Amino acid sequence: MPDVILPVLNEGAALPGVLERMPAGYRAIVVDNGSTDGSADVARQCGAEVVVEPQRGFGAACYTGLRAATADVVCFMDCDGSFDASELPRVADPVISGAIDLMLGARVPTTRGAWPLHARIANHVLAVYMRRRANVPVTDLGPMRAAGRTALIDLGITDRRFGWPLEMVLRASKQQWRIDEVGVSYAPRIGVSKVTGTVKGTLRAVGDMSRVAKELR
Repeated sequence: MPDVILPVLNEGAALPGVLERMPAGYRAIVVDNGSTDGSADVARQCGAEVVVEPQRGFGAACYTGLRAATADVVCFMDCDGSFDASELPRVADPVISGAIDLMLGARVPTTRGAWPLHARIANHVLAVYMRRRANVPVTDLGPMRAAGRTALIDLGITDRRFGWPLEMVLRASKQQWRIDEVGVSYAPRIGVSKVTGTVKGTLRAVGDMSRVAKELR
């Protein structure tokens, strides 16, 4: 069964609900990326494995979780309560069966305010780029995703900031991976957003992704 890598930065309020809905047999690996709200302790109390990555950055946390994983298939998922962990098999099963190399969870908002307009616009621009320039037939960058662990390590992803998700897709495309997406529920996050919840955070993420796209063009 898959390992689920959960990058965490002050997600203590959301963690219990996220971990409670983890599918049977899926191992949660919480990567604490400098939390000051006791997120690591909450995760341990809920039965999750916890590893620490002191270098700040979404990609740094994801990479540390990837190195800590041991399952043949790994999943990545935001741990802010916006995703329903019980839907992970929809993303992971095609990878487990060998039908798909990288599966992305395309966000389907459950309420009008779940996905801020500025974040949807930024995501749309990135999706268009992936379809036109990288020939990747997706509509969303997909924060919930699944792929083979060893193959991901071998991709050699170097970004340790917010460019990590895009670099994964672009490198996988260059290696002619089979990439697809499936719809997953997307609800309002719990707590204060560090990225898509603010225009500043979204612009910072877009900046990182633009740099990655330029480097891999």
